[in-house]
Amino acid sequence: MKLGKVIGTVVCSRKEISLEGIKLLLLQPLDEKLKNSGNPITACDTVQAGIGDIVMFEGGREAALALDNWFNPSDATIMGIVDRVEREEG
Repeated sequence: MKLGKVIGTVVCSRKEISLEGIKLLLLQPLDEKLKNSGNPITACDTVQAGIGDIVMFEGGREAALALDNWFNPSDATIMGIVDRVEREEG
């Protein structure tokens, strides 16, 4: 799993039928220090995340498996909202 921050929403007038009813969010991937890591991506939302939330997400085939309809083209899916990140230094 990876960390990301929700920075916006994605609105589509037409979607692949397997993604109908799925909310799409714009997600900024983060590193272990919660700093931006790479370019923003679009992710399917399964947990009702909102703008500003730190979330856990998965990419690749595992992202598609998190949705009800496993046969879909999702490359990123949000699977949890993070309450707190604790990290030991050293």
